[in-house]
Amino acid sequence: MSKITVEDIAQAGIVGAGGAGFPTHVKFSAKADTVLINAAECEPLLHKDKEVLRAHADEVLAGLAVGMELAGAERGIVGIKEKYQDVIDLLRPRLARGMEIAPLADAYPAGDEFILVYEVLHRVIPPGGIPLDVGAVVTNVETALNISRADRQPVTEKFVSVAGAVAQPVTLRVPVGITLAECVAAAGGPTIADPNYVVGGVMMGYLEDNHDALVDKRTGGVIVLPDDHVVVRRRRQDWQQIARIGRSACDQCSFCTELCPRYLLGHPIEPHRAMRSLEFNLVGEANVLGTAYCCECNLCSLYSCPEDLDPKSVCVQNKARLAAEKKRWENPPFVPRRPELHMANRKAPMARLLQKLGLRQFRNVGPLVEELLDTPKVGIALTQHIGVPCEPAVAAGDSVVKGQVVGRRPVANGRPALGAPVHASIDGVVSAIEDNTVWIRKE
Repeated sequence: MSKITVEDIAQAGIVGAGGAGFPTHVKFSAKADTVLINAAECEPLLHKDKEVLRAHADEVLAGLAVGMELAGAERGIVGIKEKYQDVIDLLRPRLARGMEIAPLADAYPAGDEFILVYEVLHRVIPPGGIPLDVGAVVTNVETALNISRADRQPVTEKFVSVAGAVAQPVTLRVPVGITLAECVAAAGGPTIADPNYVVGGVMMGYLEDNHDALVDKRTGGVIVLPDDHVVVRRRRQDWQQIARIGRSACDQCSFCTELCPRYLLGHPIEPHRAMRSLEFNLVGEANVLGTAYCCECNLCSLYSCPEDLDPKSVCVQNKARLAAEKKRWENPPFVPRRPELHMANRKAPMARLLQKLGLRQFRNVGPLVEELLDTPKVGIALTQHIGVPCEPAVAAGDSVVKGQVVGRRPVANGRPALGAPVHASIDGVVSAIEDNTVWIRKE
């Protein structure tokens, strides 16, 4: 059995590779009965996780084994869409004792960890809770790969899917700190004159106008879309537009609520009530307070609403207001509805989602290029995780080698703060430390 420790994971700078970047060593400092690898990858056009599994199956499963040992878990489960039968067939003979495959429907948002935990374990994480509350730890495919290497290789590379309006949709292996534009160029470049970059996925990602923005440990994909694409147009609406149109057009049909994944789990969120708050001051009402538990999956705005309104953004605004006013939904104990009565017939099929979002015009593939993409310089952000920004561990003019710590966790009261160190992703010289970033150029 591997001797990789929680401290190895911390020193390697491993964080969630597909989400907000929660430091992985913290997760595996706790005990759970099950470790889940989230290979659902339900964002349209992204293929990174299945490509990593296909190319590095043994290492990913080794990372799962390490996680199980550290958490004291008897079960290790890979949740992957059943349509990827070739990857499932590749994994099955490699599964160690206590490991299994959980085939998932090709629906959105199968990759939301609350939904994943319910679909696989039939446990409902309470509102505001985490998987550990129901005895589970959830980790990303690439994170598991990084765990398997923690005692010999810190996180200096990233797998990134590039899709949409590019010549060759592809999954790349790149140094952390490379630019988004370099990734798009490696996919043959844009096939349109007005490229827009949606980072992280069309549903939960964000529009990045700076094409020289940096890839960090959390970057999973770049989708290139034209100016007139619905996803871009919706992202460019400002709050005044969203509120004005929503106030005048919402007819309270409640489709947003009836298809809301968290509502179906029994959480106290009803997006149609959040929409109603645009017209009436209902933010103190219990069901509006429940918008604090919106997971921002965007299903209500980009799929459910027949009027093309934006309940997600309304929920986000209400969440911010509730936080500022220190108001919370409190109705203990949480008693979930019976999700099995609702979930099966209210999932958003991926084929329908692709059609609704106007993405069928793009090739839905992303083969992996194993060769590391070359670059003359990188920018290593000192914040690539939830927690406290790193402190520089180098100075301008220093020579560094790949894997060297260039940002360390600050220490408070004799203990490292919540976070993860960052490392040089190329050999070179530190040219500057500015904008919370360590810039390294090859010599």
